Amino acid sequence: MRLLVAALDAELVAFPAELDGFDRLVTGPGKLQAAVALTRALERGTYEEIVVVGTGGGIDPVLEAEVYEVTGAIQHDVTDIDGIVGQHVSLPARVDVPGEGIVIATGDHFVDDALAVAGIRSLGAGMVDMETYAYIWVAQEYGVPIRILKSVSDRAQGDAITDWRTTVAACSAQLWDRFAREFAA
Repeated sequence: MRLLVAALDAELVAFPAELDGFDRLVTGPGKLQAAVALTRALERGTYEEIVVVGTGGGIDPVLEAEVYEVTGAIQHDVTDIDGIVGQHVSLPARVDVPGEGIVIATGDHFVDDALAVAGIRSLGAGMVDMETYAYIWVAQEYGVPIRILKSVSDRAQGDAITDWRTTVAACSAQLWDRFAREFAA
């Protein structure tokens, strides 16, 4: 059995309610909700793989409005005791999973500011979201393989929240197309 994970129901609107071989988990937004919900799910059941689908802001201008595999995550909203942004006092600066893909910067606020985007880009990320670092970290703590598919919903600037609300259903359809090709065949 696999576990299909998303932060929000809106990211799964294009998905069938039931998928053979998958349990479904909606964690809620943000790192804490993601970590707690995924931990509870992994305590209750045994999964051969976690498959995360969701949306993210495209902060690398070369990223198109399509689905990308995420193979690394950093935290853009932490600072260590020496004042280094992106470094946590006790967690790894970056968590990675096997494969070729992009790096996402996770933080507990919705990024919608050009200045913030410039700072986050300097950390080496191509997208932003609010959960991926937590998902990868928890999966690794439990020794469960994880894949993350993210659809670019906005540019994380200006009216990003309006853009997200407008595009989330289309992003869900893109995610379902990719998911169906890889997992539901």
